[in-house]
Amino acid sequence: MSTRPWTEWDHILKIDPDKPLVDGETFEDVCETGTDAIEIGGTLGMTEAKMQRVVEACAAYDVPLYQEPSNPSVVIDSPALEGYLIPTVFNSADPFWIVGAHKEWVRIENGLDWDRTTTEAYIVLNPDASVAEYTEADCEQSADDVASYARVAEKMFGQEIIYLEYSGTFGDPEIVDAASQALDEATLFYGGGVHDYDDAYEMGQYADVVVVGDLLHDEGCEAVSETVDGVKDAHADIPKPN
Repeated sequence: MSTRPWTEWDHILKIDPDKPLVDGETFEDVCETGTDAIEIGGTLGMTEAKMQRVVEACAAYDVPLYQEPSNPSVVIDSPALEGYLIPTVFNSADPFWIVGAHKEWVRIENGLDWDRTTTEAYIVLNPDASVAEYTEADCEQSADDVASYARVAEKMFGQEIIYLEYSGTFGDPEIVDAASQALDEATLFYGGGVHDYDDAYEMGQYADVVVVGDLLHDEGCEAVSETVDGVKDAHADIPKPN
């Protein structure tokens, strides 16, 4: 498996182009939170213009930018982007979200930039989240179920990113740990309900990368910076193998 930048990350900040920043804050402030990368995407209300606005606002700053477009019509062709992260929902009840949607992706005008495109093996685990409803995800999964999905994604489908998505709620550390233990080389992303240093530290003990999103729009950049510190401290405290 080739070395990818996310293998060196601790923290991702996800910006929803359909949501405003906290009053008085700018995208310069966002880019100075200490996050390792910025992912631009959301489930509802996405348009190409909204995506473009955020890409352009962040392009001047030294933070890697990635787009996670919810559908092919909002893909931005910009040299400011390091790449594209395309979800495939492994626990969707509808095959469309596993492979059907991707059949449409490859038909976009001028085709996908394959050198900059990576799929993320999503396992959606909050039944109340918009993404769960949107993708018809079966969220009733045990720790063993999630570990099995993670291993299938890595070993059978060659996925480099396994993404546990609890969107809107703090997840079960036992489940995150089980997914982590199931993987050999793939990078484990965790997202959902991380509100402060302690939340980020707790999930940082199991996940390779902690993704923070709503916190930016709800509480602002200082709160995001605390989560950066939390996950980085967690990783620093993990004993290194001999």
